[in-house]
Amino acid sequence: MKISSSLPKEILKMAIDSVMGHKFRSFLTILGIVVGVFTAIVVASILTGLRQNIVAMIEDYGTNNIYAFHLSTGFDEANRDERNRKPLTIADADAIISQSNAVEDITAVAPGIGNFGAESFDDNMTYEDRNYRWAQTDGVEPNYAMLSNLVLREGRFITDSDNQQRRNVLVIGVNAADALFPNQEGDIVGKFVRMNGQQWEIIGVIEKRKAGFFGENEEDRKIFMPLRTARKVAPQRNYLLLIIKAKNEMIKDALLDTESVLRQRRQVKFGEPNDFDVKTADNFIEQFDSIIGDVGLAAIAISCLGLLVGGIGVMNIMLVSVTERTKEIGIRKALGATRSAIVLQFLLEAMTLTFFGGIIGVVSAISISQILMLLIPSLPASVETWMITLSLFVSVSIGLIFGVLPARKAARLDPIECLRYE
Repeated sequence: MKISSSLPKEILKMAIDSVMGHKFRSFLTILGIVVGVFTAIVVASILTGLRQNIVAMIEDYGTNNIYAFHLSTGFDEANRDERNRKPLTIADADAIISQSNAVEDITAVAPGIGNFGAESFDDNMTYEDRNYRWAQTDGVEPNYAMLSNLVLREGRFITDSDNQQRRNVLVIGVNAADALFPNQEGDIVGKFVRMNGQQWEIIGVIEKRKAGFFGENEEDRKIFMPLRTARKVAPQRNYLLLIIKAKNEMIKDALLDTESVLRQRRQVKFGEPNDFDVKTADNFIEQFDSIIGDVGLAAIAISCLGLLVGGIGVMNIMLVSVTERTKEIGIRKALGATRSAIVLQFLLEAMTLTFFGGIIGVVSAISISQILMLLIPSLPASVETWMITLSLFVSVSIGLIFGVLPARKAARLDPIECLRYE
């Protein structure tokens, strides 16, 4: 049988033998490919894990919820001009639910009443000789638990009576519970703590949510008190966040109604931008996607640089290989090998080389991702099948693209000149 009629698998075997015959040289050649694939998969796995956590956390609070605030919310930061906006009010909430058929329920939250200014509410909590300084205190209405899908580990949530009578009662997150009452799970309700110079009764402990960001959820640090109590102890904190629950499959209508009512009540003229912020769960996810998109672009740039260096290295080594095997090419042509057979041989060799680089990069990335998750359990990392498939496809494509020039050079060699080559 002539070499020109060799099956592709025989040519592939020749390519593999050639690569394996120069292991160290081949490894150095594909190092750029390895670095490019490794970087792309590690970064992509971390970003994918972060996004999955964010999506799960936002959906855990309710996919039918709309959040309205006078400042930018989510991953945006309020600018100086926004600070002059007037806060939303209870009257705004009443107007939204009375004028919209798409809204099922609405609740008002006084967020972070102890987080602003030296004269604000002091939310450091103490019990006996223990202290918890990381509280994030919110004033909430009784229906907050239902709208945010909050679950209690023990005790009860705030009631209408607690709110109307402005009682000093608290529902605390797991971080505060663990700090003030270590190893006392199930025996916390009814205890009294000191906060802002007053005594407060703990009536409930929040169950830790499964979804979180790096293992933490904002709710873990929360301290909830009745909204009217918050207004009593921190009258200067008049900010309100409105959480609007839309009826099933009517979130778009509820969003439009909310925006329309607030624009009318706040006298925003036609054509002017909103002087408030309204977002749905999808909006928060879109915001996060835009952030990780920038990080992803940077990772792609680094990966492309590594792949480019690797591709140039492959082309260089294949050109050297053509020169070294000039006589072999002449013999093959003399025995009947066609130009296409020569091109296929060197293309397969280049693609095999970069494929091995892709395999090493994928294995290294998966190994590092698993090690990172073992050392830092809260670090989310998810290596998806599409990442591996795409990485290997790109690796092989690099070999195909950068192997064309050496393959064409080999195919164009004159067999007589090749046989004379020393």
